[in-house]
Amino acid sequence: MIDPATLVAYVLVVLGLFLIPGPAVLLVLARAMSGGRRVGIATGLGIALGDLVHATMATFGLSAVLMTSATAFSIVKYAGAGYLIYLGIRAFFEKPRGLEFPTARTVEARYAFRQAILTEVLNPKTALFFLAFLPQFVDVSRGGVGTQILGLGLVFMLLGTITDGLYAVTAGTAAAWLRGSPRLLSSGRWVSGGMYVGLGLAAALASGNRK
Repeated sequence: MIDPATLVAYVLVVLGLFLIPGPAVLLVLARAMSGGRRVGIATGLGIALGDLVHATMATFGLSAVLMTSATAFSIVKYAGAGYLIYLGIRAFFEKPRGLEFPTARTVEARYAFRQAILTEVLNPKTALFFLAFLPQFVDVSRGGVGTQILGLGLVFMLLGTITDGLYAVTAGTAAAWLRGSPRLLSSGRWVSGGMYVGLGLAAALASGNRK
């Protein structure tokens, strides 16, 4: 069972990450602008199912690590914290630039849905992110590590579906606004970078204190 306070913190962090336009959001916006809201929403649903696949794989993989030893799981957690810090530092040094929407031809919603699933499932960066991110919110002492990880993955998928749907519905307005907001893009990299670094440091310090 996930601690309620931890779950609230997790939801806030995930929502913060989703509010920073990334590749998945840009794909949803591109599809919605070229094919309409229905195609954009279908793309968001496909991305969400792809995330569920990664969350499921992370559940089995991390549970297997814990069955090997608690120390091995701690090593994975520390490594994940380090990776999140790396992502944050890299974001700090990225030069702000205008949003570049992926080229998206007009397609049917079913095709957009299937393509989004395949794109997300085959993205190795997404798999690495899940392996690094989800363990930071797992408390081994509460038991049911696999259930905790899967639950966090489902929450991630649900929040992603909601936010991607909102992006798809407001695609026309949001795209024009974001393109003309270089300050927002600059602040976005600092916000996302700060969240990654803060989460990584907090996870590492918390793990150390529990010992």
